[in-house]
Amino acid sequence: MPVSATKSLRVAVLADSDTRWKWGALTAKRLAPGEGDDSDVRLDGYLLRGRATPTARQLQEVGVHADSLREVTAVEFLREMERQSYDILVLSLVGGGVQAMLHGLRAAWAGREKRPVVVTGYVGVVYEKLADGLLLRHGADLVLANSRQDAERFRAVYDGVGADSGAVTEVALPFLGGAPYEGEHRPCTVVFAAQPSVPDSRKDRAYLLDRLIQHARRHPEREVLLKLRSKPGEHTTHIEELPYQKLVQGMDVPANFRLVYGHMGEVLDHTDLLVTISSTAALEALHRRIPTVVLTDLGIRETLGNHHFVGSGCLASWDQLDAGHRPVADPEWVARQGVAADGSYATAFDAGRERIAKLLARPGGLPPLNPYYTPETAPGYLPGILARHHLGPDGVPLPGAPAADKAPGPVRQIVRRAARGAYRHGVQRVAPVIRRMGEL
Repeated sequence: MPVSATKSLRVAVLADSDTRWKWGALTAKRLAPGEGDDSDVRLDGYLLRGRATPTARQLQEVGVHADSLREVTAVEFLREMERQSYDILVLSLVGGGVQAMLHGLRAAWAGREKRPVVVTGYVGVVYEKLADGLLLRHGADLVLANSRQDAERFRAVYDGVGADSGAVTEVALPFLGGAPYEGEHRPCTVVFAAQPSVPDSRKDRAYLLDRLIQHARRHPEREVLLKLRSKPGEHTTHIEELPYQKLVQGMDVPANFRLVYGHMGEVLDHTDLLVTISSTAALEALHRRIPTVVLTDLGIRETLGNHHFVGSGCLASWDQLDAGHRPVADPEWVARQGVAADGSYATAFDAGRERIAKLLARPGGLPPLNPYYTPETAPGYLPGILARHHLGPDGVPLPGAPAADKAPGPVRQIVRRAARGAYRHGVQRVAPVIRRMGEL
């Protein structure tokens, strides 16, 4: 399907959370051949219905807009893909969701002369479940790696199991940008970038909150901000059982400490020191050369994700920060992380765009999607993944799967909202109580 200046490119993004919508939509815009002229690209967004489906407020905060945006089930989306004719499809989902869609799309497009180029990847740092997540994403035309280091690791995994590694394409995080840091603001602003699930215990989260407040008291001349991802009741990519908003209730906090929401890029515009456990915000800050600290107070552990920053020069503790320490990032480490602090960000997506242009121009269209996992290679694993999305082992919707040709009526919408609210209440209120009871 050749791309020309007179033909509008049609792009679809399927995402399952606010963060993945941001990654998917921005990736789609950066990868579209001829990127930069938005008038030639139509972007349609699809939000996969589930526990983390973003709210209107979250979508507004993300700040990435589409020509159309609707909520769908997996089966509804597949039926829509049968009817529509897109050039590029970005699957911005958890690994199991990507795998289910690859099989579902293979079945939906069977016998079709032309199909979209299918793209997938990761929202940020890949520090856990490397093999599992990668093999669940295998089968897409492009599997994006956000850095040189990830590209090497991805190819090693695919080659190691005998899977085709040709789809691995090195790019960078699509949401980097903003003005480079030019020196301390007045007042000096310290920002702690909170994460929904790291750390996950009340004790550790209370500790971090206490140290942040202590830092504000020790440095009354500074603005100390707790940057939050979501409000209570909202979910992001990860479940947040103990929101900091609840932990801070009733605490005596100094006047220079406050909670903030909003777009991370806008917060970084006024940041002099970014502190986190392992948030992708650290990479955004490093891209802009903002002093960045990855905390070691709770240890350097795989479960926290801060082990990824070994060698970065950014590891430090609150005691060191209280004493005035300012880290200096190691340039060689930064260069391997897709941060592009050296000014190379403008060309970071060139290889991806070139590959997509070639695939779109391929004579006779593209071959059927060919995931590594099949009923033959993973008979004890794949059927369960597909069934969670109401798909059979062949990728065809199971009998009784939600109909795609019916818009949800008022009653169905109310039931969905109630069910989602009950789930979130269970995660944030009931589950912690049960765990505490189990520890007695």
